[in-house]
Amino acid sequence: MSTEFASASLTAGQLNAIVKKLGGHDMALRFLRDELSVSELVRSWREEDGVIYFSVTSDGTTGEDWIKRLEGNGFRVGDYAKQALRSPDFKPTKGLTTEVAVLKGMLFEDQNRITKKIRAEADKRKLSKPNAELACLIREKFTDKEIEVMGLWHIVAMHEPINDSGGDPSLLCVDLGDSGCWLRAYGGKPRERWGCEGGFAFAVS
Repeated sequence: MSTEFASASLTAGQLNAIVKKLGGHDMALRFLRDELSVSELVRSWREEDGVIYFSVTSDGTTGEDWIKRLEGNGFRVGDYAKQALRSPDFKPTKGLTTEVAVLKGMLFEDQNRITKKIRAEADKRKLSKPNAELACLIREKFTDKEIEVMGLWHIVAMHEPINDSGGDPSLLCVDLGDSGCWLRAYGGKPRERWGCEGGFAFAVS
């Protein structure tokens, strides 16, 4: 029978980090006494070959009510996002479950990471434009930390663009920038260029 400690391959720093994760010295002792349990984190998404998959279900929330609902839960809604949500082109559904595929920006070369070519890649993969409400459902479903774990800084819902008050097309986007927790709207023009840290959400046909 081996007498080697199970922790033999761990550094002092790693052991210290484990104790911190458990909540400190007293909590670590509680864990050893079986007074505290640790459960495996179950993710509500999965990743395969640079594509993140999950599902959401709509509940008929209108654009105006999304503004109230998100802000009431501590999220921030940008001015252009509010314009999109209040547009007659924002048409909510109810009880529609959408299987979502998010193409990570890393899948595209810098010169190809533009809206037109991202949509072309989605077409090749038989993905389709989602309803604009998808951005709201994603914003509510995932914390900024979960999106960061995905390796993303923002997720753009690649719906049919909605014109803002100036007549420019925009896409609703979940954004971690400026202290996070944002729902914003960005340019939806075909040649709009995006950063590699973004994700582009489509519906699985």
